[in-house]
Amino acid sequence: MDWERFAQQMASMARDLLAQDSVDATLARIAASATELVEGCDAAGILVVHDSKVETLTPTHQLVIDNDQLQQRLGEGPCFDAARSSQGERVFRIADLTNEHQRWPAYAPQAQALGVGSMMGFLLFTEDQDHGALNLYSRKPGAFTEASEMADWLLASHAAVAFSSARTHAQMEHALATRHVIGEAMGILMGARHLTEHEAFGVLRRYSQENNIKLREVARRICAEGSLS
Repeated sequence: MDWERFAQQMASMARDLLAQDSVDATLARIAASATELVEGCDAAGILVVHDSKVETLTPTHQLVIDNDQLQQRLGEGPCFDAARSSQGERVFRIADLTNEHQRWPAYAPQAQALGVGSMMGFLLFTEDQDHGALNLYSRKPGAFTEASEMADWLLASHAAVAFSSARTHAQMEHALATRHVIGEAMGILMGARHLTEHEAFGVLRRYSQENNIKLREVARRICAEGSLS
């Protein structure tokens, strides 16, 4: 492993990740970086588990989707276990699936049939009931070494920071957009009903509570239709 070259690639990747303009774009760049930077990696993706339901984000190959769906169908497998267990190890490396038939008797032989030889993963984030893991795949057994695991750990550590930053930015943009649409809706009510700012907000809040509709959705309806009727 040429660690000097790898360090240069990581620095470039870190800048690239921070330059992405959305959470989805950031996640896609993370997965692509895994195939570019980690020796032996043929495919990568991010698996999110919520209440035992899985979602595959930004897969670089159909193999990633097929493997995630297999784990959900069987309810077992290394990526599935790592993503749904916040108390599990943050990093796992499966050198050869042939040796894992006892650990995952249903999953291991079927994953091999899909073309998975070895795997590696890193717990990327946990939030409420959601757990996400960056997973790497090779078609060859023994493709991932200790050096590969270290490279994956470094990549995933940068990825976790970039993902957190992208998500925070997206949440701020969403909050600003929500504030804007609520302000616009209040202005419409104030003009149509001759209300004060406080009274207009009270109308929005009451309608939201009485109809069990989020405040921003009430505001959007007013902006689109001009009224609540």
